[in-house]
Amino acid sequence: MTVMALPHLTLASRALAAALSAGALLAPLTSCSSQPAGDRAVSPASSVSSASSTSSSSSKGDGGTSPSARSPERLGVTVLDTVPLPPDTFTQGLEVDPDGNLLIGTGLNGKSRLLRLSPGAEAPQEETSLESSFFGEGITQTDAGIWQLTWKSGTAFLRDSATFEELDRASYDGEGWGLCNAGSELILSDGSAKLRHLDPKTFAELGPRTEVTLDGSPVDNLNELECVDGAVYANVWMSEDILRIDPESGAVTAVIDTANLNHSPSTDPNAVLNGIARIPGTDEFWITGKLWDELYRVRFE
Repeated sequence: MTVMALPHLTLASRALAAALSAGALLAPLTSCSSQPAGDRAVSPASSVSSASSTSSSSSKGDGGTSPSARSPERLGVTVLDTVPLPPDTFTQGLEVDPDGNLLIGTGLNGKSRLLRLSPGAEAPQEETSLESSFFGEGITQTDAGIWQLTWKSGTAFLRDSATFEELDRASYDGEGWGLCNAGSELILSDGSAKLRHLDPKTFAELGPRTEVTLDGSPVDNLNELECVDGAVYANVWMSEDILRIDPESGAVTAVIDTANLNHSPSTDPNAVLNGIARIPGTDEFWITGKLWDELYRVRFE
């Protein structure tokens, strides 16, 4: 570190500075960080992983610290199986029902649907379409039925779990992106770094929102969600990383790199990773993307 002299100091000030002991001068200097903090905005699309690897190196070895202070785990995906998805499936929400079938919520105005199909099947067992004015987003199952978000309409649909018949509608502020069921509450993402906590029956917002941070820095563009054993798994829009999040503190506890998935290339810029569904009773997940032709059964490790 270089200490620069200030040319505008008065003679009296310089005399006072000279009288200071070396120990008194060194104490504040040694507390300075050797790395600049917040020197650049990190785009989640390209560098969620790189941001973690850059900042985590300074926090390794902090055993016994809180989740927000620990360096996140660095995981990858082991592909166990690959099955086809129906063409042009604009996946916005993905879950597995009690019978092992896939529930898929799709997007785009005039093309938004809720589907139920067996993994690898060419045609759905059930489906229903949203009115063309709605752009479908994330979904989740509850005891009351299946909730389905919309992007900018501020409307959530509650549907019968078996028939997909509309049972109710609820309103919320802002945008809807991802949704998952944490048991006592639903957790919603809106494209920001904040997670909302909602009542599973009424969709009313509960308490303050939780800011998601990776090594202390907020992570924007949180997208499709999956609640698993007290954690939230989140896609990050335009990124190949999946984040595992502590929903109470907002700290990212793992960054999962999916770059090794060998999915069919697309020229559509919207064809990005989006869709996480834990397979009940296992440590395995189905993952996919918007407009992807493949669905992958994977383990994070």
